[in-house]
Amino acid sequence: MLLFRTVATLAGAILASLAWAQPAAKPDLSRAQPIVTKVCAACHGADGNAVIPGNPVLAGQHPEYVVKQLADFKSGERKSPVMAGMAAPLSAQDLIDLGSYFSSQKPKPGAAKDIELVKTGQAIYRGGILAKAVPACASCHLANGVGVPIQYPRLAGQHAEYTVLQLQQFRSGERANDGNKAMRTIASRMDDQEMKAAAEYISGLR
Repeated sequence: MLLFRTVATLAGAILASLAWAQPAAKPDLSRAQPIVTKVCAACHGADGNAVIPGNPVLAGQHPEYVVKQLADFKSGERKSPVMAGMAAPLSAQDLIDLGSYFSSQKPKPGAAKDIELVKTGQAIYRGGILAKAVPACASCHLANGVGVPIQYPRLAGQHAEYTVLQLQQFRSGERANDGNKAMRTIASRMDDQEMKAAAEYISGLR
């Protein structure tokens, strides 16, 4: 119950500046279920464990992060024709309900595929790239990839293909909804191979 109140309070703060947002009640997973079944499940799975590599795993993600991303898709701050259409009809309450729903789902363990990439990725994730002033991923997303609620998303077990795409979009500026520009700055200093290595390592974190 305390978690639900916290999620509602924080999500309300995220949504407060948006004209379409209305006062929202505490999260209700039963309200989220029909939306997940009709809208989300085809791409992200009914339990948030997406099987399509290009779609993110949402199971176990911090609820505040899910709310913010949906709000950003809806407002256009984060660009995606597909997700903009999906988020358009959602209310502020829907976003809060969906954030809590996906955070409550158990993420399935991921597995890295390329051992050589994993070695390089581990070094980047844990120690960064000193020569390029790239900080360790673990400094924000923690050693096990679970992230810090509100501030930094869970990465552990995320599809490598999806992670690479997001890093590339941060680098190009196509994705620009990191308020402090931290991810755009970091990604701008990485090449594709370094991104792939870090993403491969992340995919196997548990």
